[in-house]
Amino acid sequence: MHMRFKLYIEYEGTRYSGWQVQKNVRTIQGKLLEAAKKIFKNEKVEIQGSGRTDAGVHALCQVAHIEAKSVLAPEIIRMKFNDALPSDINILEVEKTHQNFHARHDAINRSYLYQISKRRTAFGKNYVWWIKDKLDFNKMQSSAKLFLGMHDFVSFTDEDKEEKSTKVLIDDIQLKQDVELILVRIIGSHFLWKMVRRMIGVLVEIGRGKLSEQDLTKFLHSKSNKPAMYTAPPSGLFLEQVIYKDEKLNRDLIPTIYVQSSSKKNYKY
Repeated sequence: MHMRFKLYIEYEGTRYSGWQVQKNVRTIQGKLLEAAKKIFKNEKVEIQGSGRTDAGVHALCQVAHIEAKSVLAPEIIRMKFNDALPSDINILEVEKTHQNFHARHDAINRSYLYQISKRRTAFGKNYVWWIKDKLDFNKMQSSAKLFLGMHDFVSFTDEDKEEKSTKVLIDDIQLKQDVELILVRIIGSHFLWKMVRRMIGVLVEIGRGKLSEQDLTKFLHSKSNKPAMYTAPPSGLFLEQVIYKDEKLNRDLIPTIYVQSSSKKNYKY
């Protein structure tokens, strides 16, 4: 009997060329399919994610669905997946779902978290974007509000044949300072290729004083190649949560790694 299962997945994306299967490169979806072949005895199975993540981007909770002929309990499937997967991909939970559930089509919102470090860090390099320049947090915070609502993000993405439209609804954007980190959370209906990283890059340039709110407004109203110049690195980006009907964001805006103050005054010997 074919069953459909919903997978909740976390991964450290540093070693991978993104979520989607591609020839001759290591991907998250590819590793999951390799594991699925072992679990379901080479039966042809498909794993569909809620959306693609770029090369080097992480996920705190990606959602996917898989349909397979199996009598195994969800918890056994979870354990078997984790036994077969590399240590930087982990299945958090597996649950049975209805046959019509689709991880991508049924998602209402996605939440992304970006982490900017204000100091060089020995431990957090893979999880932050370290910026040497002093950033004006208040300018970044006020400018970020311009992204709210429905906009054409054609200036913030590369041409992608799979996308029918470049219009995206941004429901919320939050910025917070946490010791040596600046955290940015963006919640939207969906996201285009490289879109979040270019939004972050433009906000950083505003924080540096190299761009203005007027520049950002122009990027949102007419096509420009400039945001591509400011694309933030993937290291600081996390797919935080995929939100479905009757669900809410279940996580406070907190960092995934703690970067303590670099001032000697704050150390106790």
